[in-house]
Amino acid sequence: MALVDALKDKILKLGSKQKLDAIIKYSGNPNEDIRVTVAIALGMIATYNSGMALIPLLRDQSPMVRATACESAAAIHAKVCEEYVKKLAFTETDTNVKQVAKRAYDQLKDRVA
Repeated sequence: MALVDALKDKILKLGSKQKLDAIIKYSGNPNEDIRVTVAIALGMIATYNSGMALIPLLRDQSPMVRATACESAAAIHAKVCEEYVKKLAFTETDTNVKQVAKRAYDQLKDRVA
């Protein structure tokens, strides 16, 4: 677990330094915790490309990753993610993800670009 924790710390530091390309490298990691951390880090970078990088995470197999990606999309006002978040808000089967997605969608749709 120490290796995973060290990698999570590294990804969060990359997020705080706005190192988008370095973060994206980890988005396909097989470890769910790493992908959740990638979603958090992407939520620290309010750019179009960061929003685009969140899209695969909004479609991730893990409910925790999808929920975190929704929160990050709302945090950076990623309009490019709005339709994906909307779909999760209305069609998601995981109750937690659906609730998080609804909150995120409300934030995204109320924001004027």
